[in-house]
Amino acid sequence: MTSRTAKSTARPAPVAALHLGSGDPVLLLHGFMLSPHCWEQVARRMSANCEVYAPAFAGHWGGPEVEGWSLDVYALADQIENQLDELGWRDCHIAGNSLGGWVGLELARRGRARTLTAIAPAGGWTQPSITQLRIGAKFASLIPFVEIGKRLGTFVVDNALVQQVAGFLVAKHVSAISSRDLATLVTAVLHCEVIVPMLLGSLRAPSMTDLDTIATPVRMLLAEYDRIIPNSVYATRYLRELPESADRIVVHGVGHVPMLEAPDRIATLIAEHIYASRGHLRAV
Repeated sequence: MTSRTAKSTARPAPVAALHLGSGDPVLLLHGFMLSPHCWEQVARRMSANCEVYAPAFAGHWGGPEVEGWSLDVYALADQIENQLDELGWRDCHIAGNSLGGWVGLELARRGRARTLTAIAPAGGWTQPSITQLRIGAKFASLIPFVEIGKRLGTFVVDNALVQQVAGFLVAKHVSAISSRDLATLVTAVLHCEVIVPMLLGSLRAPSMTDLDTIATPVRMLLAEYDRIIPNSVYATRYLRELPESADRIVVHGVGHVPMLEAPDRIATLIAEHIYASRGHLRAV
């Protein structure tokens, strides 16, 4: 069931997709282990000018189930392409965070993006490489904590200390994130069923190539305080290989998922990019 609203509720609930507003089509893609909820505030701001669609990735909280023990960015791009076809969107403006930025780049390579805003995009490594193994090991280290959290249930979701730790990983200023959003963040992580399949699939999948040939206008937003995939290590390939015309902007004072702590700035940066490229959408 697709939600046409982004209302707050006392207890986080799974959402297959946020779908609201009217106007230019805008696709918002969330990061690994997260859910469409992380886009709620940005989606509300952009819905005044756009038809916003933020789906849950397969195997993630609210998303379709995944069969098998391997999943990669190309399979996720296939899923999103099918959903775009169902919407009747031949192409659209895309903004993606982390894994969502990686999938967004693949969709741009396939010609599905009018513009692309990649926010702290994952995938900025060659395969295989030590850098790739390091990021895989980082996420693999979370598996025991996720399994314990699943058994403890709502105690973990509502625990202030757990929320603060989760917030520290994705944000610079945790105090800027509401308790509800932190609880939703923790819930999404605990309900991600494809941690191992994604790690295995990413090891097997080929590197994304021909980044310099992407014709879509690209804006890359780098989070200054990214504790998940620090820019100095994981953004260098994108900085080097994306077309010279691509914007490269450091967003100061934010962490890996800046939509949670700075939704106004992120919504504005996305809308400005669309406006500059197409000339008909004003900044929100």
